[in-house]
Amino acid sequence: MTRALVLAALLAFPPAQARAGEAACWFENNVVVVGAEVAGVPGDYVLDAATPHTILAETQAQTAGYAETTLTAQVRLAGVTLKDRPVAVADLDLRTGALPTVISGVIGADMLKGFVVDVSFRPCRVAIWRPGRAPRFPAAARLPINWIAGRPTVAAAAADGPHAVRGAFAIGIGADTAVRLSDGMAAAPGAAKPKELYPYGVLRPRLRAFSFADVLWQNLPAGLVTAEDPALIGQIGTPLLAAWRLRLDLVRNELSLAPYEKGPSGRRGPHRGGRRRR
Repeated sequence: MTRALVLAALLAFPPAQARAGEAACWFENNVVVVGAEVAGVPGDYVLDAATPHTILAETQAQTAGYAETTLTAQVRLAGVTLKDRPVAVADLDLRTGALPTVISGVIGADMLKGFVVDVSFRPCRVAIWRPGRAPRFPAAARLPINWIAGRPTVAAAAADGPHAVRGAFAIGIGADTAVRLSDGMAAAPGAAKPKELYPYGVLRPRLRAFSFADVLWQNLPAGLVTAEDPALIGQIGTPLLAAWRLRLDLVRNELSLAPYEKGPSGRRGPHRGGRRRR
């Protein structure tokens, strides 16, 4: 039997010829991966605005001759070069084990701040624009972004049935499931292996309902994240975000959502169980 997620606190490589500022990417196992170079190490990097700090994988760092756990280095992504940026060195085995290629690191929110970032999942494309350079974006919805614990967040709401909570959720382009809630306010009672409820674990308890951008999802696969800031409720992952093309305007701090064009099925906009709230 699938266990429910309970709100405890309320209970007692496509073509490479991309134009400047744009990069081809691939989207697999709910993760966006782009080609980038960090500290002179070229490779495939997870792109994730819900990760506050950019990371170089420990194995790749050691191969390149780095023994430190923190670096000050150059980062290159989608035609943008950033100099003298802080980069952490960490083991990524748990995070990247489900991906079919070696991952060199994670491009985090610290490298994206101050830019306009466009993400399309079908096909996978990433564009990074400097202030004032981004083209028009035909958004169907625009949501304010607030920065919490080094991450861009948007407002959303979650419910387990009798209890609901609304607050800030990180934008998890590199997240591995639809929704994760802070373990400071949620739990999955009776889970046999509690560690497997966390990112890259195998347990996916069901969340009764989740509302974001006026779309309601029900009985979503969900999980937990470690509480870091009481204002951070959780994170929204790509199983939901991929319903749209995204623009993260991290200059004006605004998330824009654009529907995909109609496909052969005649469907467009939110999918995978989401429906517009009336």
